[in-house]
Amino acid sequence: MFIYEKKLQFPVKISTPNPKLAAFIISQYGGPDGELGASMRYLSQRYSMPYAEAKGLLTDIGTEELGHMEMVAAIVHQLTRNLSDEEVRKCPAFAPYFVDHTTGVYPTAASGFPWTAGSTTTTSSVCPTTRT
Repeated sequence: MFIYEKKLQFPVKISTPNPKLAAFIISQYGGPDGELGASMRYLSQRYSMPYAEAKGLLTDIGTEELGHMEMVAAIVHQLTRNLSDEEVRKCPAFAPYFVDHTTGVYPTAASGFPWTAGSTTTTSSVCPTTRT
């Protein structure tokens, strides 16, 4: 089905920690419009799609969104690895995240609200159906 090469298509190479930027970017991982929610929406919508070609497309797009999560997680990890206590204390936007997760990558919005399935608004009305 898929071949995973264990390398990013677009390598992420960040050498300078930046907790303020990480606190902003984390929303792209698990925020309401982040990659996790997008992948779940596409992968869930495929089940109600009546057309095989479109169902396959939704599966491919959902899988691609999971790949985006990998790139965003690499960015957040590289922005936060090797942070000093002083750098964490100087960044009030990142400090609450650090208290709960240290430098682990956790699916959350920039506001600190964790990702939940409730933020995934998938309905069967998004896919065309034929009714007789």
